[in-house]
Amino acid sequence: MNISGEEDEQALLALAATGDETAFEALFMKYRQKLYSFMLQLNGSAVAAEDIVQEVFFRLWKERDKLATIAHFNSYLFRMAQNQAINDFRKMARATLLPIEEAGRPETTPASASGEEIEFKALRERVHEIIDSLPPQQRKVYLLNREQGLKHKEIAGLLNISPSTVNKHLVQALQALRTGLGNHTDLLPVLFLLLASSENSPF
Repeated sequence: MNISGEEDEQALLALAATGDETAFEALFMKYRQKLYSFMLQLNGSAVAAEDIVQEVFFRLWKERDKLATIAHFNSYLFRMAQNQAINDFRKMARATLLPIEEAGRPETTPASASGEEIEFKALRERVHEIIDSLPPQQRKVYLLNREQGLKHKEIAGLLNISPSTVNKHLVQALQALRTGLGNHTDLLPVLFLLLASSENSPF
């Protein structure tokens, strides 16, 4: 889906606000690279820049009912990302002031981390755990489809299996994800989008 003009973008925002995944993906694809480049210039870290992009769009999807009320999405989006970068910098600065034995505990989540950050990172880890636990062939089919964007027939030819078998593997993999994520299944669309874009990142 292409976006041309402010009116078209407002229409996409209105659709995304209702939970339209295609509209949300179109917004993500339009702004992801611009936002990533902006954050990379701001903090100089490719990993941090990608994390901020993911966290911002994760929060946008969680609060998608508000999207239709945003008049200037470009400014709103970049302000969100800039605020996230500032918060991350403050947390990093505070961490350097903690005693080494406290700051060095990887299992400890900083008290200043936002609820969205904690939730996104926990869900991202959980998705990876579920995918890693899938049967080998099922996992391979899922990754080829979701992360490399291959179609059913392409996967079937590559793995020498039937398209119906590919479909069966995908259905089972998605069911495993829905079961494993429990009450967070409404976040699956944005998690798929963000994780796939991260795996295929050209940066």
